[in-house]
Amino acid sequence: MKVDKYDIPDYLLYTKEHEWARIESDGNVVVGITDYAADQLHDIVFVELPAVGSQQKQGSRACSVESVKSSADVTSPLSGKVTKVNNELSIHPEKVNQSPYGEGWFFELTPLDIESERKNLMDSKAYSEYLKALLG
Repeated sequence: MKVDKYDIPDYLLYTKEHEWARIESDGNVVVGITDYAADQLHDIVFVELPAVGSQQKQGSRACSVESVKSSADVTSPLSGKVTKVNNELSIHPEKVNQSPYGEGWFFELTPLDIESERKNLMDSKAYSEYLKALLG
């Protein structure tokens, strides 16, 4: 699915802060920022990742990104324990801009209560409508 020039994969869940969550077959959740967020930040030059083992709370700051234009917090779309981080972003933060839904992922977590928290996220159709409203 596309809104304007932005890709919105239909297999992801989204936040109003433009993070995405992909539920893996093992129940863990991979997290990143959307194509729209990466574009708004412009050229990302630094990514601060959460610590493996850290506990994240849905909607709370998990990590941050810095670009030539600004910096932004990345919030966790779900509560849980971080099991893996994308250390490649420490060396190549531009991967967030180049491949926000692929090589530009931020971290993986084991969710605490995905069933109750999932209702706070949007599917691709709802996120598309949200993005259309933002873009006017």
